[in-house]
Amino acid sequence: MFASLGLNERLLKALEKLSLVTPTPVQEAMIPVAMTGRDVQVSAETGSGKTAGYLLPILHQMQEKPAPKSATRALILLPTRELAHQVNKSCEELASFTMIRSCLIQGGTSYNEQKAEIRKNPEFIIGTPGRILEHVQQHSIDLNDLEFLVLDEADRMLDMGFRDAVMEIVRACRKERQTMLLSATLVHAGIGRISGEVLQDPAIIEIGTHRSEHQSIEQQRILADDPAHKNQLVNWLLSNTVFDKALIFTNTREHAQQLCDFLQKQRDRQNSAASENSAWGKAARNSMKIGCLHGELDQLERKRIMSLYRTNGIRVLVATDLAARGLDVKGIDLVINYSIARSGDDHVHRIGRTGRAGEKGLAIALVAPSDWNSFCSIERYLSITMTPREIKGMEALFKGQVKKIGGKSKDKKKEDGKDKSKKKPKPKAETRHSFKKNIGKRRKPSAREAADTASAAPPATKLIDSKGVAPVKRKAKAEFEPESDD
Repeated sequence: MFASLGLNERLLKALEKLSLVTPTPVQEAMIPVAMTGRDVQVSAETGSGKTAGYLLPILHQMQEKPAPKSATRALILLPTRELAHQVNKSCEELASFTMIRSCLIQGGTSYNEQKAEIRKNPEFIIGTPGRILEHVQQHSIDLNDLEFLVLDEADRMLDMGFRDAVMEIVRACRKERQTMLLSATLVHAGIGRISGEVLQDPAIIEIGTHRSEHQSIEQQRILADDPAHKNQLVNWLLSNTVFDKALIFTNTREHAQQLCDFLQKQRDRQNSAASENSAWGKAARNSMKIGCLHGELDQLERKRIMSLYRTNGIRVLVATDLAARGLDVKGIDLVINYSIARSGDDHVHRIGRTGRAGEKGLAIALVAPSDWNSFCSIERYLSITMTPREIKGMEALFKGQVKKIGGKSKDKKKEDGKDKSKKKPKPKAETRHSFKKNIGKRRKPSAREAADTASAAPPATKLIDSKGVAPVKRKAKAEFEPESDD
């Protein structure tokens, strides 16, 4: 129970309004330690409640020790705008019964409007490193009174190339502060280095690991032949799967937009003739639209799409990995990996958008021949085996690769009753490189060449020069032997 953690009564009232009664394991481990003011380094799987885990202790300490005349008291850095917006909303909800205010600073919005908001002296500044660094360099943010610094999704910020920006912001912060560093994994290559620079004697909290299998998520894989086949599979899955919200991941903006356009056209064609028993048909009667989210969209459009997605105005969202980290939208019960993730960690964060807070979820990976190696690497890295699935009438010709033995693929096919491996290898054609290796070496002549050369050789005669010296007798050239002094 949150009441047993000793939180301020105004915060408990806000939790009650949000129907939050029991803390998650990471919150139960993190809140008491963070309330003491000690630095904290936390690793936990997605959807575990890390956001409230650091917001509640900060809000509690602000309530217990008011500082109305100080500058900004807390700074929270996040990798993406969507996550920054989400954390700002959570902060406003948890502080709804207090006078504590927050300010959202991110790219894509007016710089001057942000300066005006900062001048109102909010207790919290929440945003992305790039825009916050710009304010720091222009001296529009005062961090001399900062009491709390949070680096949320630190591993993702490092992956996105924000390390230099983050460290410059950290150096501008007050040294006497409490710092919390949160990440999906503690074994990230850069986490150890950055934690040593920003944390002082931190408490290490690790709840599960980033490679732990999500027990509440069923993972399946469907083989596909090419992108066109994948399009048809996605269309079928959306038409025949009952879901509240679906999230489809691609690796590029181009694929995201193309898939979104294809699905929207399919929905428009099926709108009038939608079956009463079809999940897609129900969605069509509700005027469901397909949304697309990627980095090329401006901030207003991204905000509009996410608002529609949260309120069921959009029930299917096609997105790049921009949405993989920290996106917390209730009701996502279907995740489709149209493109296989670039790493096992990215795969974990993708499927982590479903099966949150104890809910059940389904994650489906579409695997084409070009995806096979990446797919196998992810299964091996996470020590999982996704359940194979085929859709009747849409089976792929591609059946997956044969397991490798000794570094070479084992070919089970036989031709004319003989194993291919027993065939004699064809002689290698002489290449440019092999020709170079033979420079300076004499080729053995054929019998015909030797005979022709011997018949053409003149008879050996003894000649005397003007000095009365006979020349050295030489062997016939037909023998193709090196010249001798004999």
